[in-house]
Amino acid sequence: MNGPAPHPPTVVLVHEAFTDASSWAGVVPLLQAAGLTVLAPANPLRGLAQDAAYIRSVVRQIDAPVVLVGHGYGGAVITHAAGDSDQIVAMCYVAAFGLDAGESVLDILSRFAPAPVTDTTLTAALPARFSGGPEDEMYLVEEQFGATFAADLPPHVTDALAVTQRPIARRALTGASGPPGWACKPSWYAIAAADRMLAPTAQRFMAQRMAATEYSLAGSHGVVLSQPGAVAAMIREAAEQGTDRGDDYGLPRS
Repeated sequence: MNGPAPHPPTVVLVHEAFTDASSWAGVVPLLQAAGLTVLAPANPLRGLAQDAAYIRSVVRQIDAPVVLVGHGYGGAVITHAAGDSDQIVAMCYVAAFGLDAGESVLDILSRFAPAPVTDTTLTAALPARFSGGPEDEMYLVEEQFGATFAADLPPHVTDALAVTQRPIARRALTGASGPPGWACKPSWYAIAAADRMLAPTAQRFMAQRMAATEYSLAGSHGVVLSQPGAVAAMIREAAEQGTDRGDDYGLPRS
């Protein structure tokens, strides 16, 4: 006789800097249609340790195994947050920072060739809002937001994203990661081949370092918005494998 079905994991989506949880709006309904429970909490963007602590507190309130998903800087957050938690059964990265212990976001950016667009990298900011201190909030230049963040989205969409972007504290880019969650979790990585913020070569390096299952998407850094179907497909694959690993978490089968 077949036993009861395993308990499916909850998917926790952690957004990038310069945007908010609404960036997952195209991905969420696709995951829900597949029968998955989804949470997309606000990433505080105040500092790597603080942001990871908040996401960790969200995860601890979930009575289920969890698949953590990070986009861009959100990848650094989930890496630091996961640690060796048995509750986390899979990690998914979307054009994201999969840092190693002791690394920072700026370490990765400085190690690889600059992205094709000049003057608008991850560290670009509006001068009126930036004076160089660790508490200062950094924004992408509004006039170049579309070309930098999501060149494959129409201008009317990127214009709105540019003026509603959420800033990130400068200290978040220099905070060092702790032991990486991907070192002891199965991982997936969607490489955005046309990314102009985080070089695809850097993405590929991080994906290979974590021995991730790789997806190559012909999209911009904003691929969560421009190709939600492809991103959701990767997450569903991770969740399916995570369902089996959920037995190790000790949850009853439903």
